[in-house]
Amino acid sequence: MNWDRKMLRLYLITDRSWLGGRSLEDQVEAALEAGATCLQLREKHLEEEAFLAQAVRIKEIAHRHGVPLIINDNLRVALESGADGLHVGQGDLQAQKARALLGPEKILGVSARTVEQALAAQAAGADYLGVGAVFPTSTKPEAAEVPWETLGEICRAVEIPVVAIGGITAQRLPQLAGSGIAGAAVISAVFAQPDIPAAVRGLLDALERTVAP
Repeated sequence: MNWDRKMLRLYLITDRSWLGGRSLEDQVEAALEAGATCLQLREKHLEEEAFLAQAVRIKEIAHRHGVPLIINDNLRVALESGADGLHVGQGDLQAQKARALLGPEKILGVSARTVEQALAAQAAGADYLGVGAVFPTSTKPEAAEVPWETLGEICRAVEIPVVAIGGITAQRLPQLAGSGIAGAAVISAVFAQPDIPAAVRGLLDALERTVAP
C-alpha cells in the first residue's frame, strides 16, 4: 500500500479490554468507517497463531477502507499476514534489524522518548516515530511523561513524521498544538467509548486544530 504522513493523522491501536460483548472486527469497522486513518493491531496476550489469524481478518477490513495495518512487535505476524508494517519499542526487536528483515517496502514505526532515540531510529530506517506518553495513561501507568518541550525537540530533530501517544483525548489534544506532530495515536479514547464513530469524529475535529498543515 502506498502511504504518506497524512495517514498518521488519527492512528488507532487496538485493545480487546473494552470489547463489551462486541467483536474486535466490529469495533475496527466502526472506527475506520468514521474516518480513522491508520490502525495498529496490538495483541500482548494472544497465542501467535491466533494473533496471525486475527491480523489476516483485520487486514481485510483495514484495506477495504484504504487504511494501513501495522502490527505491534511481532515480525512473523507482520510478514505472514501481509500487513503493511511493524511497530517496535525500545525494548523490542532493534529497529535496524527490523528494517533489514521487513525489507524496504514495509512501514516501520519505532517508539522513542528522547531526541537521541529518535535520531537513532531514523538512521536505522524508521518511517515514523511514536513518542510518549505525552499525558498520563491507564494503558501504561508506569510510563513517565514526555514533556511538550521534548516532543517539540524530537519533531524538529527528525525528518520523519512523529505521532504523539499516551493519554490523548479530544479535550487534551489542543495542548499539543505547535509541537510539530503529524498525528495522534489513541486506544481508550476510541475503543473504550460507547459511541466509537462519535469518538473518532471528535478526535478528527480536534486534530484539525492541533496538527499543522
